[in-house]
Amino acid sequence: MNSQLITMNLYGVGDLEFKRNLYVLISCIVVCILFAEGLAEWHYSGFGEGWRLVTSVCGVLGAVGVILLGWYWLKLAWGITSITRELKQERAGAGACPSIKLNGNAVLNELSEAINDRLGNSGSYIAELEKQIKDLQIQIQLSKRQKVNTEAIIYSIRDAVVVIDEFDKLLMANEAAGKLFSFDYKNSQHKPIGELVGPERGGFVDFLRQSRRSGVRHTRREINFSGDGKLKTFDCIVSCVYNPKGWEPKQICGVVAVLHDITREKEKGEMKNDFVSRVSHELKTPLASIAAYSEMLLDGEARDGQTRKEFYSVIQSQTKRLNRLIEDILNTSRIESGLIKVEKKPVSLTILIEEQLQMIKGYADEKNISLSWGDAGGKPIVFDQVYADRDMISQVIVNLLSNAVKYTQPGGSIKVETEVDEIANLARVSVTDTGVGVDEENIEHIFDKFYRAGADKSQAKGTGLGLNLVKQIVEKVHNGRVFVTSQVGVGSTFGFELPLSPEAYLVNSES
Repeated sequence: MNSQLITMNLYGVGDLEFKRNLYVLISCIVVCILFAEGLAEWHYSGFGEGWRLVTSVCGVLGAVGVILLGWYWLKLAWGITSITRELKQERAGAGACPSIKLNGNAVLNELSEAINDRLGNSGSYIAELEKQIKDLQIQIQLSKRQKVNTEAIIYSIRDAVVVIDEFDKLLMANEAAGKLFSFDYKNSQHKPIGELVGPERGGFVDFLRQSRRSGVRHTRREINFSGDGKLKTFDCIVSCVYNPKGWEPKQICGVVAVLHDITREKEKGEMKNDFVSRVSHELKTPLASIAAYSEMLLDGEARDGQTRKEFYSVIQSQTKRLNRLIEDILNTSRIESGLIKVEKKPVSLTILIEEQLQMIKGYADEKNISLSWGDAGGKPIVFDQVYADRDMISQVIVNLLSNAVKYTQPGGSIKVETEVDEIANLARVSVTDTGVGVDEENIEHIFDKFYRAGADKSQAKGTGLGLNLVKQIVEKVHNGRVFVTSQVGVGSTFGFELPLSPEAYLVNSES
């Protein structure tokens, strides 16, 4: 660096020497002209005219003065050029400034020493500046890298992130924020945030401004936005950004907002509260009956054996009802949480239907309801194996059959049909009754948890969990499908479809 500096400082040394030589030549010419003019004036003055004598003397003295001035200037110029020659010869020295010594002139030696000191100080100062420049370059590179990493992190966050400055103008936003507020997040920097989000979402902008003015580091609030035809809820956390440490006065230079979509969590919370409320209501009914009849027994109100038998029967039936309710709740909860143990293997729908028909036959006979089943040709099919959990599918069949008997008036009929669709590779089971039926308004909610239509409530008791459990088992556990068709006063058809097992599909193909 010192060699480069010396080279830069000595740039134009040859030009200085040329100008010195030119000055000497011109000075000599001027002196000669003045001297010659002075002698000529003296000679022709004849010592008679005084003014000519004065002119000639001034000319001679001017010439002598120019000569003396030129002599001292030449000494100074010669000293400077000597110094520059020495610097030029030693400028290739590595790391050290050259030392200049001139003999025979104290002024020039003093000048050379001052120049040496100045060059030495300048070299140290320049070396320090070079070090600072290198440090600054490293810091700039680190800052650029940190900025890129920060932007990459913000852009990768699934939650919407918005960063604004103290003038409510956008500094940075990620893709999630662009989708939420419908603006180009890459080309919207330094635009007012109010224009980007729109007037219909002014509450969000007001929240940002209030947080910035209050100076609170972190503020949290739930904000509702309407989009895609439904209302969405966001957990909005706003943080104020202050000037770096050491800056005075300490001021807020920006605001960062993170919006997390909690719509699903809110819905789950509402569903949970509704579930607890309904379960509590359903559990209270049989418990109240059990408690009441138990209390009457303890009080001795059942004085004869027949009355006690009736009380025992009520307590037993309500206990079974309570047990079924608890089992249905537990099974539904296990299926929804994915914790239920499933043991799938090839099972025949024909065998399962026959078993459940035997169980439900006594209940149907009590109401004088006829039961029949078969395929479209009037007889049970044979190759109807499905890959399923035997106990779960049995529960599906018994729930459909018990519902059909429960909501069919005495003297009615229930028909069970099975069908194998080889093209679609699935088996279909349907249960058709001549019961009260379900209207169109309620049929779309018939498989919802705890849902019961108005006619169902007056016709028979129930928890509203049976059909929901059927849907959970068929669709969530076995990847099947449930279906229903109904007409008020005529009857209903409930059924389900399950994929055939590979063994059944091969047997049907060979036959």
